[in-house]
Amino acid sequence: MGDRLRGKTALVTGASRGIGRAIAQAFAREGANVALNARDLARLEETASALRAQYAVEFSTYACDVSDREKVDDMVSAIEQSAQIDILVNNAGMHKSASFMDHSFEDFKNIVEVNLYSVFHVTQAALPKMIARKAGRIINIASSAGKWGSRNQSAYNASKHAVVGITRCLGLELAPHNILTNAICPWVVETDLADSFMREHSAAAGVDADVFMNTLKNSVPLKRWIQPEEVANLAVFLASEESSYINGQSWSVDGGYTMI
Repeated sequence: MGDRLRGKTALVTGASRGIGRAIAQAFAREGANVALNARDLARLEETASALRAQYAVEFSTYACDVSDREKVDDMVSAIEQSAQIDILVNNAGMHKSASFMDHSFEDFKNIVEVNLYSVFHVTQAALPKMIARKAGRIINIASSAGKWGSRNQSAYNASKHAVVGITRCLGLELAPHNILTNAICPWVVETDLADSFMREHSAAAGVDADVFMNTLKNSVPLKRWIQPEEVANLAVFLASEESSYINGQSWSVDGGYTMI
């Protein structure tokens, strides 16, 4: 175990699997206590149990929908009864592929609520105590889709562009309080959710899923998917003192995809 986050408490949303779970594990490895959030209580408890078996830090679980402000306020209040939130990772998200004209308003609204409004709700709930202490780190998990356009995912791209935008604004507003805000923008991360959305995306585009994924993977210079741990390693850096002069940035983790 390392010591870069020793004595800190982190809240990670969407922490029961994929990127969120990898970040929670990486934070624990560096000595942080971690509050885990997700909607699925059973999966959340399984994650917490597995991590407790590996790391001698504290894990707490909070099952709630982070697009629901009342539940978010209750969660943050519960955490702050026994710990201060030093690091916030806004990772919870969802994806649905559809052409713009085929997107129902309900689907568009749900994607924006989960991907963007959750960042608003959880950050706003956690900030008062951070501001009072004049210390904190906020890490928003955006996407490479927050930096360019792509077919058949207008709602997802719009929500992630907005996460990049709010990251820049918070970087400016919170700097006087010594709170640093940054975003991580991964390309395709090898998770079950990514596999599901790529198959959904290929269906919306009317192409064979395996051909689509193979072509996509071979289009990146490194010719492989990102591993969740590779995103988590950057999150550790942004949460640590090593990044003490980095603020308002959106970090691409894309294997060089944006260069082609």
